[in-house]
Amino acid sequence: MPSHYAQAVRLEFEGQEYRYYPFTMLAEQHSISRLPFSLKILLENLLRHADQDFVSDEDILALVNWQPKQEPDKEIAFVPARVLLQDFTGVPAIVDLAAMRDAMQELGQDASRINPLSPVELVIDHSVMVDEYGTQDAFVRNTEIEMQRNKERYQFLRWGQQAFNNFRVVPPGTGIVHQVNLEYLARVVFAQDDTLYPDTLVGTDSHTTMINGLGVLGWGVGGIEAEAAMLGQPVSMLIPQVVGVKLSGEMPQGITATDLVLTVTEQLRKLGVVGKFVEFFGPGLSQLSLADRATIANMAPEYGATCGLFPVDEETLAYLRLTGRSEHQIGLIKAYMQAMGLWHDANAAEAEYSDLLELDLSSLEPSIAGPKRPQDRLALGNAKSAFTAMMAEHSEELAQRIATFDAEGGGAASGQSSLAEQGQARVSYKDQQFDLKHGDVVIAAITSCTNTSNPAVLIAAGLLARHARELGLNSKPWVKTSLAPGSQVVTDYLERAGLLDDLQALGFYLVGYGCTTCIGNAGPLPQPIGEAVKQAKLLVCSVLSGNRNFEGRIHPDVQANYLASPPLVVAYAIAGSMNIDLLKEPIGQDRQGRDVFLADIWPSSEEIQQAIHANVKAENFKSKYADVFKGDANWRSLPVPQSDRYAWPDSSYVRKPIFFAGLTHKPSAIETIKDARCLVKVGDSITTDHISPAGSIKPDSPAGKYLQAQGIKPVDFNSYGSRRGNHEVMMRGTFANVRLKNQLAPGSEGSVTCYFPDNKQMSIYDAAMAYQTAGTPLMVLAGQEYGTGSSRDWAAKGPMLLGVKLVIAQSYERIHRSNLVGMGILPLQFMPGQSADSLGLTGEEYFSVDEIGPDTREVNVSVRSKDGQSQSFVAKVRIDTPNEFQYYLHGGILPYVLRNLAVK
Repeated sequence: MPSHYAQAVRLEFEGQEYRYYPFTMLAEQHSISRLPFSLKILLENLLRHADQDFVSDEDILALVNWQPKQEPDKEIAFVPARVLLQDFTGVPAIVDLAAMRDAMQELGQDASRINPLSPVELVIDHSVMVDEYGTQDAFVRNTEIEMQRNKERYQFLRWGQQAFNNFRVVPPGTGIVHQVNLEYLARVVFAQDDTLYPDTLVGTDSHTTMINGLGVLGWGVGGIEAEAAMLGQPVSMLIPQVVGVKLSGEMPQGITATDLVLTVTEQLRKLGVVGKFVEFFGPGLSQLSLADRATIANMAPEYGATCGLFPVDEETLAYLRLTGRSEHQIGLIKAYMQAMGLWHDANAAEAEYSDLLELDLSSLEPSIAGPKRPQDRLALGNAKSAFTAMMAEHSEELAQRIATFDAEGGGAASGQSSLAEQGQARVSYKDQQFDLKHGDVVIAAITSCTNTSNPAVLIAAGLLARHARELGLNSKPWVKTSLAPGSQVVTDYLERAGLLDDLQALGFYLVGYGCTTCIGNAGPLPQPIGEAVKQAKLLVCSVLSGNRNFEGRIHPDVQANYLASPPLVVAYAIAGSMNIDLLKEPIGQDRQGRDVFLADIWPSSEEIQQAIHANVKAENFKSKYADVFKGDANWRSLPVPQSDRYAWPDSSYVRKPIFFAGLTHKPSAIETIKDARCLVKVGDSITTDHISPAGSIKPDSPAGKYLQAQGIKPVDFNSYGSRRGNHEVMMRGTFANVRLKNQLAPGSEGSVTCYFPDNKQMSIYDAAMAYQTAGTPLMVLAGQEYGTGSSRDWAAKGPMLLGVKLVIAQSYERIHRSNLVGMGILPLQFMPGQSADSLGLTGEEYFSVDEIGPDTREVNVSVRSKDGQSQSFVAKVRIDTPNEFQYYLHGGILPYVLRNLAVK
């Protein structure tokens, strides 16, 4: 029965009548203006769905009476207006939908009932790799290689586009999902069946949050949860705390949006905003362009928040106008937002917040972040000393490795130890000879949605390249340079400004429109450079304008990775090394041999703004997005089978998943976990990249051996990310990151564990299969922030297929905890002050867990050591909502949804 609080009213705009759900009834007794904008959007969502059985008056009043300081404990339902996918995470989601059609038929129901019920858009952007670079035809060659490698996946997506309702695909070579979303897909306000409501979304990429810069509430979820949302299931969530960030002042001359976002990331990580909403306000808001706001919103996963919202205001409308949205749509957005009390201007009331961070923009300084985490900001002036300190640690570790190597008799035979002791290697490459040293930058990439959506930093990169070119500076020969913009609009305005030539002169040729280096698609290093790095054990670096720099993500042979603004990426390519103070030391010499400093080539704010004003026009956006779903001739020529159910051809990319095999109409009772063995024991900040890497597949890894057994050569392996439609590859790739340090196999890196029945080291996959054969349940022990990073569903799917039933960690990143529950894995959390180490757990023990029910908040874990000693401890059950318990009961969210659909 509809709530009496949910009374639709009429709004007339340009001769057309719409209806919407205002806060009028609630405002008579409650102060709605005190609520942050993000919570008002959730409130509207509840009112509009108040006639559904998942919304009650109690839910509505709980949100209206939100207490900022209260720990979240009230569950509500959120129904996103749409779902956004990218191909790495989107392909497995569509694969699962195709498999659900088969399972629906096997349950005796109509398979075609499996369809997205809300608009779903997938942008193919994560599959292009930087195989070719530094040449005029790099883009064409990389695109050809991409199509060759991914033909099977793309055929499948073309089938899905015609087989499923409400599903559209943006073909490869168009842009990065978040930038395409910002520049074209976002509605800001929906007008569906004459009903107006805010544009909201969930996406299968953690950086879905970028759209919050446009005032659109959205965040990343796992592919598992996104599939449920596609099929009409509301997203269950606790009413969150909301942290306010009050901005004041103006950014100094020479400061970029990247410097700002790295500072915000550092400070919010210190404050602690995991699982919380963040909202930006204050007088400094007017100083930020929409692109600046989107840059900050993009990195919400890096500062740990669910989202980072900027309210809709005149700057929002100006951006919509710039990007070619119609005047009717822009006017309707303003009229609706004002009518709802969701419009922000100087007269808007200041909301109440759970916590407050104040940031004076005038205090910002040039910054980078690294070498392993986005929140580890470094003032540019301190970058050299920080690297020197890191190098000292590396040298100590290297010395130990060399001593071990020589003791085993390998040093004299191969000469590797002497090279490593020298810390440099002589390289011949492209008719040049040079010494490659520790700290040299071997990858410099203008890449990733974070910055390539922002004309200010891209124009700045082009102008810096122009100034450098005029003085005769160039990139060092050992640097792999690349330009991978977020949309075709970028190269359009760079070309108009004449800056594309300048970037190309320094080696920054277009390599593709997609997420390349940031996702691990940097491609191979040139062979002479790669061999020198390995043989001399060099600690080399990458500099990229991205949002992720986790260990093993960018390139397996590059151990230090730094996030920087696009102009600083160009600057480091010129310098060729991290072992330099760019603020004090010369970046190079001009044609006359005179020292050139960074300040000599850094563009002024006025110069940047003039170039933007003259070259970034609405026509750029209108022309480039005119046929955005059409694709090129290669895309259009892909054969598409006309069928409601997928034929599942023999493919190494797309295989029918086994998640629904033997599914019954009703779930079995929850199995008690008894005598589980630990498969992996890890420390803090284990990312989803550690659990399920997206990058290259090593030939000697379990996944590499499997592919070779299928007749696939290593040159054709592609990446883990591109093969996420094949569970055989992905389960073998689980915990296969080359930098994973499993404490059960001390001294090793990568996919290695100890199989305890034999006390024998072997690959994690082989051990898991041996445990499965013996019928032994498995578990993972972890430290703090387990599952940080990308919203990667295979980081939960993979462990489930390996037989992992349980994870015990000190804390979890939001999306990964949800994904574990969504795959039927029980997440437990050590009580405050406790950890595996504090409890003396080595990982060699047997672990049993008492039975849990829908109201179980804490559970007893019994531990038995190999010599028979017993202990127990209490752990917190991190199944956070009643809906999540239903998912766990059914063995995961997808079996739960499928069973529900089968009985309707």
